[in-house]
Amino acid sequence: MASVAILAGGQARRFDGRDKSALVVDNRTIMDRLLVEAAAISDDVMVVGGMTAPAGARHVADRWTGCGPLGGLEAALREAREPEVIVVACDMPLVTAALLQLLLEALGDHDAAVPATERGYHPLCAVYAGRCHAKIVEHLTRGDLKMMRLLHALRVRTVAESQLSRYGRPELLLANVNTPAAFDEINQLLSHKL
Repeated sequence: MASVAILAGGQARRFDGRDKSALVVDNRTIMDRLLVEAAAISDDVMVVGGMTAPAGARHVADRWTGCGPLGGLEAALREAREPEVIVVACDMPLVTAALLQLLLEALGDHDAAVPATERGYHPLCAVYAGRCHAKIVEHLTRGDLKMMRLLHALRVRTVAESQLSRYGRPELLLANVNTPAAFDEINQLLSHKL
């Protein structure tokens, strides 16, 4: 069992400040989709960041405000009820419980299990062991906020695209809606998938 943290503290600058978790993909909001998938594998679901938590989750506030995803990750690890935390960005509409379970099983004795595709690592759909908390605080304290820099300081198990593809198309599973164009692309991909 692991805690699940949906990171919802971003400012969505590339999306005109809109709440990306409220965007509708395939007739449901992204947040609703993520809550269903998270609840399928955890009794401890957190929404980390600026918004209040919807039913089925608890709200966790950032202690390190203005520090991006690393600040959200710190809050998630600090408040988690379980020793491992599955982290998902609130703008990833097609993440599945099966994918999250794969990442959790891949963790083993590593500090983190992170999927990697031809687009690179995806540290905002990953699993982190609670013991990473101190290392994250070190990075935050010195203002080193890059997630990739954190990964270089951890023992990471990489989950390869070949493993991911058993659970669906990686470009869909790990898609996020950083921009309106990305949102349109996801909807187009879904319409072709069906």
